Amino acid sequence: MEHRKIYHSLTVQAAGDGPEIVVEGPVTPEHLQTLEMHKDLDSFRRPKDQLEALIEIAGLPEGRIIISRSMNTIVGYVTFHYPDPIERWSEGNMIDLIELGAIEMADDYRGLGLGKKMIQLAFSDEQLENVITFTTEYYWHWDLDKTGLGVWDYRKMMEKLMKSVDMEWCATDDPEICSHPANCLMVRVGKHVPLTSVEQFDHIRFQRRFMY
Repeated sequence: MEHRKIYHSLTVQAAGDGPEIVVEGPVTPEHLQTLEMHKDLDSFRRPKDQLEALIEIAGLPEGRIIISRSMNTIVGYVTFHYPDPIERWSEGNMIDLIELGAIEMADDYRGLGLGKKMIQLAFSDEQLENVITFTTEYYWHWDLDKTGLGVWDYRKMMEKLMKSVDMEWCATDDPEICSHPANCLMVRVGKHVPLTSVEQFDHIRFQRRFMY
């Protein structure tokens, strides 16, 4: 299966007189190696270690990294890759099932719409029309303290972000998602995905057959 990666970029004016922000991707490992991570990008691991993870993902056949950068500093990123082998979503080894994984933005660059621009750029030129793209939203990953949002307001914000690329809420009996009502699964089925893959994904979503 071909994983189409077509590079695009756009610029966004930062607040005040700051330098323009470049939103670009999918970026190559070689490009990422010339950049540094903003010190605030530490939600998942230390910034230096997170950069190494991005470089590794960018080098995968299916992996794609979209970044926002101010000069040579990454201030935000979005990752796309196959599901983690320890997760339910990897069952069946679907070659056309891609996870929209981490989304992270440095504090000073929030409110500029960069998250939406990065995600929309990833789907440009029909790059992901031959795959099912999904994301799992867990409230314990959300930055409630810094945003000042409650759980449900944050959930609405994430749903709105994902709907900007036509991802839709989908039911599932996955225990982690079902463990809290704010958690959710959102999915986008590309227009070139065969029905057999949709059916296979449905069987992954529901493993307690009496609910399916």
